[in-house]
Amino acid sequence: MSWYSLERSSTIDTASILQAASKHLAGLSNHVFTMLDVAKPTSIDEAVHLAKTVSKLSPFVGNLIEYHTCGYLNENPAFSPYGVWKRQDPGFPDTVFEGRIAPQPGLEIKAWMPLATEITGRFKDSQKAFSQDNTHVAVVAWLPAYVIFGKPQIIDVLIVTARSVAKARDDHYHNPPDYLVIEPQDTSSRTQNLQQTNTNGMKFQGTAKQFEAAKRVVESWGPPAQQYSTSATYQQRLRTLTAKFPYRGDTNYAKLDRIQHDEIESFKERVCAMRYHGQTIAEWSRILASEDNSLIQNAVDCHIQIK
Repeated sequence: MSWYSLERSSTIDTASILQAASKHLAGLSNHVFTMLDVAKPTSIDEAVHLAKTVSKLSPFVGNLIEYHTCGYLNENPAFSPYGVWKRQDPGFPDTVFEGRIAPQPGLEIKAWMPLATEITGRFKDSQKAFSQDNTHVAVVAWLPAYVIFGKPQIIDVLIVTARSVAKARDDHYHNPPDYLVIEPQDTSSRTQNLQQTNTNGMKFQGTAKQFEAAKRVVESWGPPAQQYSTSATYQQRLRTLTAKFPYRGDTNYAKLDRIQHDEIESFKERVCAMRYHGQTIAEWSRILASEDNSLIQNAVDCHIQIK
């Protein structure tokens, strides 16, 4: 295998380590994970059943991908003079580079099975956590080698900065007084395992009359009121709203599929348009989600040929 070399960088720093890691992870496309193998169905009826349930593998395989990504990075000898990639479980980000590079580089891995309805991984960490731009997010798309059975296979990888993901999320969701993105309280005095970095999404739940009153409060802040800020002053204004009016936590907040990040959206389109065993992945997703068993049978029989 041809490794991406750090020697191409004039200065070995956080940016060059993350650049090398991103180039290396891009090489995961078409990589097959051998530790799991879904057996080939023995009948068309079994294939239909498998087609309807195979997406349930997503959390398990996602964890395997997160775990083995660390080892894959350490296979590249270019990193060894400067440190070693280590997995944090639990912890954020999933993988960090321990060595003499500061600030410490990190990678958050989000696995995605495109036959599932959406990229279910969430990204709640505050923009403030990425002021040094030392963390990237890797979205790893995978499918079983034969659509509904076989070993998990990586089909594409996207790497973006964590700061861009957090900003896209906040810009997309924050719309006071209807929707608020609330920063965590200052926990810097706590030990590292008790520090909080997650934001929360809060949706307005009051009456129309209460909403008009909340709008007047926001308008009193002046023209920049709609523009999101992590500052203590702005966050205190948002907490004044949540104290005075009814809000609820949004359970779907911060899903990567919904934040309207330009590069993630382009990645989704690219993956869904990819041809895989005779159909685009979008077509496979539509077929396998169908209630029409004959449609699934015909697609499996024509393109996978289990018999």
